[in-house]
Amino acid sequence: MFIEIIAPEKQLYSGEVNLVQLPGEKSSFELLRNHAHIISTLKKGIIRLIDKEGKELTFPVDGGVIENQNNTIVILVTGQ
Repeated sequence: MFIEIIAPEKQLYSGEVNLVQLPGEKSSFELLRNHAHIISTLKKGIIRLIDKEGKELTFPVDGGVIENQNNTIVILVTGQ
């Protein structure tokens, strides 16, 4: 899956990942390859990625919005 994490002042991450865990507004959730199309709001928490090499990356955020479509994930965040 290709993911971009974008804050108002800069791009925080761009690349291929195997897994994404997100702090959803109503509950945390996870995206894997071929996940159904989704648009969701995010609350304050941690975005956790596992990249193609198996390395874990984390990004603390105050909130945001995510869209996943056709294995392309775009996350707009605040508070990074």
